[in-house]
Amino acid sequence: MKSKRFLYAWIWIVCILPLAGCLPKEIPPPPRPATIAVVLGAGASRGFAHVGVLKVLESRKIPISLIVGTSAGSFVGSLYASGMSTFELQRIALTLEKNDVADLIFPDNGFIRGEKLESYVNRSVRQTSIEKLAIPFRAVATNLQDGSEIVFGSGNTGRAVRASCSIPGIFQPVWIGGKPYVDGGVVSPVPVLAAKRSGADVVIAVDISAGVGGAVPRGIMDTILQSIDIMYNKMAASQIAYADVVIAPRVSYIGSGDFDKRHEAILEGEKAATLALPRIQQILARLRQEGRLPR
Repeated sequence: MKSKRFLYAWIWIVCILPLAGCLPKEIPPPPRPATIAVVLGAGASRGFAHVGVLKVLESRKIPISLIVGTSAGSFVGSLYASGMSTFELQRIALTLEKNDVADLIFPDNGFIRGEKLESYVNRSVRQTSIEKLAIPFRAVATNLQDGSEIVFGSGNTGRAVRASCSIPGIFQPVWIGGKPYVDGGVVSPVPVLAAKRSGADVVIAVDISAGVGGAVPRGIMDTILQSIDIMYNKMAASQIAYADVVIAPRVSYIGSGDFDKRHEAILEGEKAATLALPRIQQILARLRQEGRLPR
């Protein structure tokens, strides 16, 4: 009996075991495609610079798979995420009037109701909800009751953008699901971490809060806006550090409510984005080498 066991063991070692190396090996799964997010920060009228940044990224065919925006960034981001070209986006930027998006009211927790802004966005995106936009989109707002950040990734696009843009003291708070929301810039003026939590592997952040200063504010609304700009500027640094690329258009000389300099803001966005292209291309080359982007 022992000799038979020994014989079987010997046959296994000599004949069968070498064949194990010929068995098909498990094929590793392909690398997960990289998610490249563009984060568009808060900054009121300086937000026109976002249009210039997107123009350059689109012209260089930078693959954008997620857009996250706060305040003015959510407004521009939602329109672009709907599938609008930057040519269309620039046309809107250059023809937009304050009356198109601002419904002035007698001050009652805000000078602007915000319904016009909501309607304008929904018309522009053809009544498309956030989860059905052509490019995944997130709008960042602040819960006024507990001060927490909320990231809208589904639902009424115009309502979410309105909440994200509701600058305290200027806009009335927006009620969604029984809770009041205000401008996302109160907690996340450049929402890099929101993009990371939404699955971004690479974050290209556009900071239009940098270098606050310049003209002395005229009137109560200008005073409120410039005070908030200063707050944005101080808070933005905490999240900018987590971005892979930071684009900072030189728009500090443009007042928060200055629509007249929109063309200059767009040009500054183009300049800043062009300067950032070598770093962006370097990151894209690495991702292609890793098989995480098509060549």
